[in-house]
Amino acid sequence: MSELSHLTPDGTVRMVDVGSKALSSRSATAEAKVRFQQRPTMDALRRGAGTKGDVLTVARLAGIMAAKRTSDLIPLCHPIPLDHVSIDIDLDDSLPGVRIVATTRCRAATGVEMEALTAAAVTALTVIDMLKSVDRWMTIESVRLLDKQGGRHGSLTRPVNGG
Repeated sequence: MSELSHLTPDGTVRMVDVGSKALSSRSATAEAKVRFQQRPTMDALRRGAGTKGDVLTVARLAGIMAAKRTSDLIPLCHPIPLDHVSIDIDLDDSLPGVRIVATTRCRAATGVEMEALTAAAVTALTVIDMLKSVDRWMTIESVRLLDKQGGRHGSLTRPVNGG
């Protein structure tokens, strides 16, 4: 069990001490997909016909807010002073649905992968909340890290085949 950074050799849960680590520039990008079960959902999104308002603006704002609150949501996750969060939402007719890409950046002693993943997931949840009156059976797919920069492991990018 001691191979896991959040466990002591005897299996006790702990928060990792990053106090002696140097600050460095770090970034992470994650994605999530929301698949619509009905073609009219894509049409409603394009028309801006969500009954709760501007779906993409509200979802983007929710993702940014979620990234800033990640340490409140995930036990043992360090609070990180984020320098930047961006959320791109693209309509994808091949799903049909939306592809969300969240990017986070900071200068800290630990990475921002969880913030990017949280931002992507909450953006996806918000898309569902905003459109559930049109399509009750949307699904969230492929919440995953695409790449990270900085830190002990340096640059990591998900292989093209999905890895």
